[in-house]
Amino acid sequence: MQVNEIKEILLWCAVFNYAILFIWFAVFVFAHDWMYGLHHRWFKIPVEIFDAIHYAGFAFYKLGIILLNVAPLIVLFLVY
Repeated sequence: MQVNEIKEILLWCAVFNYAILFIWFAVFVFAHDWMYGLHHRWFKIPVEIFDAIHYAGFAFYKLGIILLNVAPLIVLFLVY
């Protein structure tokens, strides 16, 4: 596999993962009550805990995108 192919793959992976993150955030913001109601039926958690879990999930997912997609992509652009 050539370096240019790896760059392209990492770029599309980053774009796809950020799209998932933005969709997740949009659903969380605009359909919060529906999403909370759905999860509350299963887990019986208070809304504050539900929000904290999602914010931690956003942070973990974003960190994963940066460490696994964006950082290697930047290194490849700087080196090659």
